[in-house]
Amino acid sequence: MDETAPQKGTVTQRAIEEIKGMIAEGRLEPGARLPTERDLAAQLGISRSSMREAIRALTVLGVLEARHGSGIYVTQLEAGDLLETFGVVADLSRGPRLVELLEVRRVLESTATALAAARISAGELADVEKHLEAMNATDDPEEILSHDLAFHRVIVGSAGNDTMAAILEGLSSRTFRARVWRGYQEEGAFERTRREHARIHRALVARDPEAARAAAAAHVGEVEEWLRSQLDAQLDP
Repeated sequence: MDETAPQKGTVTQRAIEEIKGMIAEGRLEPGARLPTERDLAAQLGISRSSMREAIRALTVLGVLEARHGSGIYVTQLEAGDLLETFGVVADLSRGPRLVELLEVRRVLESTATALAAARISAGELADVEKHLEAMNATDDPEEILSHDLAFHRVIVGSAGNDTMAAILEGLSSRTFRARVWRGYQEEGAFERTRREHARIHRALVARDPEAARAAAAAHVGEVEEWLRSQLDAQLDP
């Protein structure tokens, strides 16, 4: 390959795409060791510095991992590892962008909760009820936050879709949820959100996917409306 030939994007981006292609085509399997930086650069016809940057970028993304004294390896490509950046985006986003993320979460979480209604085990359902009871037993925002996160994590995990669970884990920013619970405490809205959680739990107990979907969508929708009201208040002169 001629590195001086016209290419879309940078040489480093081309190297990234080449390595991803090798993985996608099965020439590099999860857990496999990459050829040396020198050999890989020669094989792809690019400079070692560009290859180094490509490897560094894919390492940050969780596609590759460096093992000291051993070399560079393809990770196991678990969804949770590859989608960690969602958490960073959720933690750092503000304003309208955060509303957009909540819209995505509403769609995915309602789908996951509907799947959970059909698939959740008796043990998982007991865990959901345990966290619901713990939320109802306290007015401490930190305790409520901890059980709120666990409540939704059990439900999403029981849906049986690891990729969806990883995305939702990233979108469920603890930083943002803490802000919501503090806001709810100031507005005296704890009882409302407790009712929303109870509605989700009842739909799961009834093994009713559509009721579960509606309850989860309404719950996240309430958070969306709360955030929009906060933004509107900030914009008022």
